[in-house]
Amino acid sequence: MPLTATRIHADTATVTVASQTEAVTDWSHRYFGPWWNAATTDTPGPGGFADGGGLVLADVGPARVDDIARLVTDYGHDETTYANARTLVARLDGITYAVQPDERIGYQADGRRLVIVGDHAEPVAVAAARLARELIRGQLLSDGWTVLHASAATQNGDAVLTLGDKGAGKTTTALLLARAGWQLLANDRVFVRPEPDGRVRVLPWPSAAAIGLGLLDATGLYDPVRERVLAGGQLHPTQHPMVTEALHDGRREPIWREDGKELKPQFFPDQLSSWLGLTLSTGARAAGLLFPAVNPETSPALVDDDRALTDADVFTSKTEDRYPDIFGLTPTIATGAQALTEQLARLPCRSLALSHDTDANAALLAKTAEELTADH
Repeated sequence: MPLTATRIHADTATVTVASQTEAVTDWSHRYFGPWWNAATTDTPGPGGFADGGGLVLADVGPARVDDIARLVTDYGHDETTYANARTLVARLDGITYAVQPDERIGYQADGRRLVIVGDHAEPVAVAAARLARELIRGQLLSDGWTVLHASAATQNGDAVLTLGDKGAGKTTTALLLARAGWQLLANDRVFVRPEPDGRVRVLPWPSAAAIGLGLLDATGLYDPVRERVLAGGQLHPTQHPMVTEALHDGRREPIWREDGKELKPQFFPDQLSSWLGLTLSTGARAAGLLFPAVNPETSPALVDDDRALTDADVFTSKTEDRYPDIFGLTPTIATGAQALTEQLARLPCRSLALSHDTDANAALLAKTAEELTADH
């Protein structure tokens, strides 16, 4: 069968996803297209290596999964959690083999060439997109980029980065600014790099966007989303079934797991525009920093705080919690971290308290973001 391919570009990084199953390459085109330059290509072949990029070959192949599983279990292997799944990893003659037994996904990695096989097209497509993004990340990190735990909204080429711990309001801030006419660049992670002219460039980190039921309701987006779901529209497969049931039933209250984590609707990147009506941004320069904290007992307001960029705001191989580098795709030494910290520290910043009053939050955020970009 002929190969289909999607070519992905992010700054100087390139990756090709190729498959005999068109649904696999279509998935990567859909996932990366809104934020990175993803396009269909007729020639996936050796170009993935000739230009220093990467190549992901992904397809349905149950027999090949069995072969990799036997190889991994027959040799000494480690066990870890990758993408929330139990993963067995073996390394032989410079090649990494891995299998996720419960998901029936097998991997083979040799430098920037990865092979992914599975029983069904959708899990293979999800895994291929994830590893394509990891290949892009490795190339960008080698080129001086850093990943921040931040959301970002842009206007006229200027980006306001929102930082904080989980639950601080990063996604809320980005969504409310995007609803107020800004462009959404990132909802949870973002690539940043200091430039010789003293500026900090910003690139998106494409990912499924988790937006709580309560926030969707408060912004008037719940009913349009529910209508699409009832009409057969599918959100990202990582979404918990309890969230899907709530949307079908018309329940708007937040759903909490026993460990205190909120279960949220999970949107594909392209659904942020097609379902939620947001405009996406593909890059900008950092103009200011926001440090929000949600406090339902107070009114939205600026607060005096000495919060600044910390090590916890930066993703490294030691702090990565979802995608440990089991395939050796990212550099072990971060570049430009000190220069990045120094240049971000020079940007205007504001700390603020957000409440559960969405309209008041939106007004404060829009005013503050405008002031930050004006100061810059």
